[in-house]
Amino acid sequence: MSHSHEALILIQKMVKVPPTKAFSLFISSTSQGLHHTSHSISFILNHLLSSGMLSQAQSVLVRIISGQISSSMFSPSSLMHQLTQNHFTYNSTHTLLYEAIVNAYIHSQSPDQALYFLDQMIAKGHAPRPNIFNNLLGLLIRSNCFDKAWWVFNELKSKVVLDVYSFGIMIKGCCETGDLMKGFQLLAMLEEMGLSPNVVIYTTLIDGCCKNGDVHLAKKLFCKMEGLNLVANQHTYSVLINGFFKQGLQREGFQMYETMKRSGTVPNIYAYNCVISEYCNNGNIEKAFEVFDEMREKGVAYDVVTYNFLIGGLCQVKKLGEAAKLVYYVNSVGLRPNIFTYNTLINGFCYAGKMDTAVRLFNQLKSNGMSPTVVTYNTLIAGYSKIGNLTGALNLVKEMEERHVAPSKVTYTILLDAFARLNYMGKAFELLSLMEKSGLIPDVCTYSVLIHGLCMNGNMKEASKLFKSLGELHLEPNSVIYNTTIHGYCKEGSSYRALRLLEEMIGNGIVPNEASFVSTIRLLCSDGKSKEAELLLQQMINSGLKPSISLYNMIYKVKSKVSNVELENKYNV
Repeated sequence: MSHSHEALILIQKMVKVPPTKAFSLFISSTSQGLHHTSHSISFILNHLLSSGMLSQAQSVLVRIISGQISSSMFSPSSLMHQLTQNHFTYNSTHTLLYEAIVNAYIHSQSPDQALYFLDQMIAKGHAPRPNIFNNLLGLLIRSNCFDKAWWVFNELKSKVVLDVYSFGIMIKGCCETGDLMKGFQLLAMLEEMGLSPNVVIYTTLIDGCCKNGDVHLAKKLFCKMEGLNLVANQHTYSVLINGFFKQGLQREGFQMYETMKRSGTVPNIYAYNCVISEYCNNGNIEKAFEVFDEMREKGVAYDVVTYNFLIGGLCQVKKLGEAAKLVYYVNSVGLRPNIFTYNTLINGFCYAGKMDTAVRLFNQLKSNGMSPTVVTYNTLIAGYSKIGNLTGALNLVKEMEERHVAPSKVTYTILLDAFARLNYMGKAFELLSLMEKSGLIPDVCTYSVLIHGLCMNGNMKEASKLFKSLGELHLEPNSVIYNTTIHGYCKEGSSYRALRLLEEMIGNGIVPNEASFVSTIRLLCSDGKSKEAELLLQQMINSGLKPSISLYNMIYKVKSKVSNVELENKYNV
């Protein structure tokens, strides 16, 4: 029996039954291997669409696009073109068919095809409903094709019906790409059209402002919401609290948290985690646990992230025993510590120099089926380097290679620092060469540890050479490099070089630390250069630093000595 005849028999069966039964017959015949024709597909689609069964019609089209329904008689694209010809579809279902095709391509993650049929639909005088257009915009935004979404929106905005959700999707896209100007343009356009922005749109813009670092504009939008009688939700408050904290505006962040509670909005896990994290970062672990207790009383489900913040806070105030106990408690409440939990705790013990415990935790995370990350290894390598155990650090590097964890720029910098502190400068420069061969580009921090090593070991010639090479590498020396080199020159007794570099540093807008000023002034005094020392003392004061009485006395003594010598020379005493 030919495929056309089999399809015809199926059509005859489907025409006699209700659409739901017809759909079942169509699907079962497909699974039994029946090869459909454009006529059998056209029939079922018309049958379903005329009965309002849009989702079932769309599912048929998705199966065609994905190749689950295939035939030697057509390809998905040729079939779609056939179906959209007027003689293949009832006039009453033509608009619905186009919408189903567009949605099917959107469901299949094919925005170009969806846009092609949407354009064709509009050209034929069929007006798509807003949700069809919105679905296409949403797919483009999710696919990181914001520029295309922006172009589609502007090309079709006069040809389709836009609603608040159309603007909401586009504003979200603007904020995600950091183009807040376009976001505010859309807000103005929405209001000009007589539409009312909802709380989601304002929250999206507030979040965008916070991520751009403009929390004051975010606060203005929040105040504007109140004027429009829009009630802020959990997400609105949460993004503002987090935004304030990220900008170091703790007072404003905690005030917003209190405002949230006073408004009757119960903080969500995100808001609670933000507040707990901030208290932990401040070392105020008691307040962090108070908020944690409040969270539990309100019945807000906490997660491993909440515990990670608390563990980090305990480590910061050196309550390592309590931090370790909290990890075991995480297991007892049905949560599983993650790699961040272990990294935080390992870092705490490494910082305290308790490497045995840190290694035990490291072995524990591996036995629990977790894979150490480059952060885990860097933390342990830094811990070993801090106590001068270079063998332990290098053994970990070897393990990294065995586990195929690529050393990062940070890994190399930690090791370079360890070699430099032990005066293994030859090994340090070999490691620098290896780092560059691996494709990693040394940064200012990398060069900082090398210059520090050279200065510390009195090799100012090489330190100076490396310092000068930074310009050729298009790197700007930071305060650490300047202060280290100045200290090196002072140690060497080169007051001229130390003073010249200190003045260059100030000229570049970098404030020297107290040690740089004091060391240079002392050296100038010992060289009898009282005028230079006095001028530098004034610069120190202008920089906001307070010189000690002994420094004033030192300059006074040198000035007195110089004056006496001048008098003796004048009168040939």
